[in-house]
Amino acid sequence: MSEVKKKFKFRVPNTYLLIFSLLVLIAAMTWIIPGGQYERAVINGREVVVQDSFKYVDSNPQGFFALFIAPLKGFVEAALIIGFILIVGGAFNVLAKTDAINSLINKLARAHRSSSFLQTMFIPILMFMFSLGGATFGMNEEIIPFVLIIVPICLALGYDSIIGVAIPLVGAHVGFASAYLNPFNVGIAQGIADVPLFSGIGYRIICWLISTFVAIAFLLYYVRKLSRKPEISVMYEEDNERRKNEHFEDVYSEENHFTGRHKLVLLSFAISLVLIVIGVISLGWYIEEIAAVFFIMGIAAGIIGGLKSDELIKSFIGGAKDLVGTALIVALARATLVISRDGHIIDTVLYNLSPFIQSSSPIFASQKMFVVQAIINFFVHSGSGQAALTMPIMAPLADLAGVSRQTAILAFQFGEYTNIIIPTSAVTMGALSMAKVPWEKWAKWVIPLQVILMLLGLLLLIPPNLFGWQ
Repeated sequence: MSEVKKKFKFRVPNTYLLIFSLLVLIAAMTWIIPGGQYERAVINGREVVVQDSFKYVDSNPQGFFALFIAPLKGFVEAALIIGFILIVGGAFNVLAKTDAINSLINKLARAHRSSSFLQTMFIPILMFMFSLGGATFGMNEEIIPFVLIIVPICLALGYDSIIGVAIPLVGAHVGFASAYLNPFNVGIAQGIADVPLFSGIGYRIICWLISTFVAIAFLLYYVRKLSRKPEISVMYEEDNERRKNEHFEDVYSEENHFTGRHKLVLLSFAISLVLIVIGVISLGWYIEEIAAVFFIMGIAAGIIGGLKSDELIKSFIGGAKDLVGTALIVALARATLVISRDGHIIDTVLYNLSPFIQSSSPIFASQKMFVVQAIINFFVHSGSGQAALTMPIMAPLADLAGVSRQTAILAFQFGEYTNIIIPTSAVTMGALSMAKVPWEKWAKWVIPLQVILMLLGLLLLIPPNLFGWQ
């Protein structure tokens, strides 16, 4: 019976196959869906759809050869974003190679023993750090090695392995979903929606602070209950067994010092973030200038961190290489726009979807966008891939529904709140595997937080519609 279950077990295809399958489907749809076109006008330097201007036009079915030309066209059209992704990936791999972040976490763990302040602030500080990473440079896969460090620390401090995995996993994902300077969701989505890069940063910072506070408060509430009754942990028996069989004192080893060199590396990172914020707000920086700052930061971090020239270059290339897959996803996803646009069906799709998104209130329209994005995120949980797939549709739909494109992008971001629970996420499942926490036990613990975050997303979409966020 178990063999039969395994044989028929549903498996979600990987992102590449999923997006290429969608590309094939769209190509097939160009033979079925009639061509259509909206009139467009330039308002404040941006091309927008003119409401009530749709008309049917001759279709242009896309054949077999066009299907395989489209990814290259998508790569060309998304070249600036793809180059930006590769530079950021290289720079942050150099930063990780210096071991500054890892040393900082170990420093905090050792100080916890003798500091009443850190005993109170240990979880908030670490959660804030991971959330900041998700909100700024898109920290995601990078959390997995931290799980191996933080879970033993939490078990040694009297917490459970749920807290150990929640600190990096929930922290980074909440920061990612409410990001204000993340090139992999905010940057790409704004580029596709033709919105100035990292504009609207003020309200996004507010959303990030609120989301991070809610996540931290949830963990602290749980820790308080755990201290009174450890048996409430879904991992109670497993954690007790681990405490008996494993030694956690190694996490306090002085071998990995938090040196002055590490402090200077992190200072260079902080200065870079400040420069980017100033440049975007005051100097009108776009993707080229921001990429240059990340490039300089990576080189500076490597030099300050004591990396040899060969090691620095190899680290940078390795980081860029790790994100080639993301770049290909962006190119392939952009190809869906190319083939649907060349087939003259994208406006027809918009015309038929607009009644569902549209509402008597832009608030409800943006909230429906959020729900749609959350559903899509189950299947395409790559922030960059989902942005490239959905924003070409959602941005014009936002115009038709009376929702600002900034708000539509925020709705897209909030859809990634579900990353903390979806079993199709390689990062989530990898982190849980590292922590030796079964997904079903994690889901039981995290469902209340997931519900809270979904409600929070609905609420945070109300103010932008009230003050006309642009």
